[in-house]
Amino acid sequence: MGNIGAMSIGMLAKELREKFCSDPVWRLDPTDYTMQEVATKARQFFFDLHYQALTDKPVGSHELQFWVGGNGSSETHGEIWRVTIANGVCDPPEQIAGQGEFKISYAGQPEAINRLVNGYGQALPQALLDVGADPANLDSLLAHIESRTYAPLVSPAMPVSDAIALADFLVETTKQFVRFLPGADTVGGETDICVVNKHEGFKWVRRKHHFSATLNPGGH
Repeated sequence: MGNIGAMSIGMLAKELREKFCSDPVWRLDPTDYTMQEVATKARQFFFDLHYQALTDKPVGSHELQFWVGGNGSSETHGEIWRVTIANGVCDPPEQIAGQGEFKISYAGQPEAINRLVNGYGQALPQALLDVGADPANLDSLLAHIESRTYAPLVSPAMPVSDAIALADFLVETTKQFVRFLPGADTVGGETDICVVNKHEGFKWVRRKHHFSATLNPGGH
């Protein structure tokens, strides 16, 4: 889902940002908040406030994932949480990376990264079943394969510049992979990149602008 009703997810995300900054009910205290609190409020905003208010809700199979990443006010390392609206149901936010987990997290069109990082494509599980693998042992078999093929591209203390370059590389690889596959280009366009860490907080690294800075001085 790229929208809820007549509003795009991008526009809704900016409205949520404004609420976090200025709305007395929604405002986050910069000195006292957790990432779970942020994710829970994001769920409330997207699902309770907007999706549930639709007179004509989407029909058929549909899904929206909204990821929330960053550091709690007193935490050294970051977390990633995911809010999912799937076919009209929205469970509590799911933590997909905790403070002690240093890994690559991704979704959407995962085939290229699966092959590059995990060492096998999404079709491998079915291929193993086709040649007689026991379904009961499939998960352990895939775990064994990944233990031998996984590419450890991330380390906890890697320089921020390397993390930025790695994220950019994986996104660009996915774009080019999808480009040359048969069918529509489902990944493309310019990529926004930001960094969130304990000391500098949220900082843009690269951001697309729809309006020329020369015509709009001081714009954001």
